[in-house]
Amino acid sequence: MRILINQADPLPIYIQIMDEVRRAISIGTIHPHEALPSIRQLAAEIRVNPHTVLQAYRELEREDVVYFKRGKGTFISDSAQGDIEREVLTRKVADRALREVHLNGISVEDLIAALREAADHQLPGEHANVEMES
Repeated sequence: MRILINQADPLPIYIQIMDEVRRAISIGTIHPHEALPSIRQLAAEIRVNPHTVLQAYRELEREDVVYFKRGKGTFISDSAQGDIEREVLTRKVADRALREVHLNGISVEDLIAALREAADHQLPGEHANVEMES
């Protein structure tokens, strides 16, 4: 599994990591009991402080999305269900979009219209910006 983050995004990196893990669960890239990259490995790969990755993994553990096995690593928990993770992720995306709408003086109706237009112009199976690969 490969996690890519956007350094220019105002969202904290640890939250971006959490969202990427949730995304992988929701689209079925990773499944219960599969290992996540080690903290050091992921930190080196995305060029962040290991404490940032640790913070993301600990938050995911608090949410019962992952569990730690001492000396073995971090794994996806049984309770991490794609539908629930998709719902959480969808809500977070909506919240971010609404913040941007308000910051930029755009109406919610204009945002919805723009989303519909963008979706209509997207090719079947095409994704605007895929940030996680396995």
